Amino acid sequence: MAKKKKNSRGYPRRNVNTREVKQRFLIVCGGEETEKNYFDCFRIPGNVTRVRGLNKDPDTLINKTIGYQEEDEYDQVWCVFDKDDFHNFNSTIEKAKNEGFYVAYSNEAFELWYVLHFEFLSSGIPRQDYINKLNKLLGKKYKKNSDSIYDELFDKQETAIKNAENLFRQYNKPNPAQDNPSTTVHLLVKALNQQYRK
Repeated sequence: MAKKKKNSRGYPRRNVNTREVKQRFLIVCGGEETEKNYFDCFRIPGNVTRVRGLNKDPDTLINKTIGYQEEDEYDQVWCVFDKDDFHNFNSTIEKAKNEGFYVAYSNEAFELWYVLHFEFLSSGIPRQDYINKLNKLLGKKYKKNSDSIYDELFDKQETAIKNAENLFRQYNKPNPAQDNPSTTVHLLVKALNQQYRK
């Protein structure tokens, strides 16, 4: 065991604070409220995470994000969007990655992430069926733009992460536009948790 170096008075030097510096996140969401409300509710200091909600298609969202990242310094920039009926899904994901952004996508809907808190889902269902399923799973009417859903689902978050990872693994060579259902929202959730649960 190495001896601690002593200062000029002969006392051992204090260790320098080696705690990791928290990273700053910019999260730009395709949904004006649903995704934004969810990520706004994370137990994270507001001065280190900025969440923007846009009612824009994924391609426009990427272009807007390029501008937003120039407004401040961020360690991680994330784009969060659904496939919906968007045709250039894969190329838009590649465009985001080429800009140095991370992507948390959902095919088809962000609500897939919510469902995965309760059960594993490996078959694609129409968007409206996610709402019907959540009504049953939550035991009440699901509100799309809820600002309390994060807290309601928090205790099941580890289950959602495991289900999302298992779902992602079933696609041997991921093809986001074709892989229905699929999501990478868990990657952003894990990144946030890694930073702010220390």
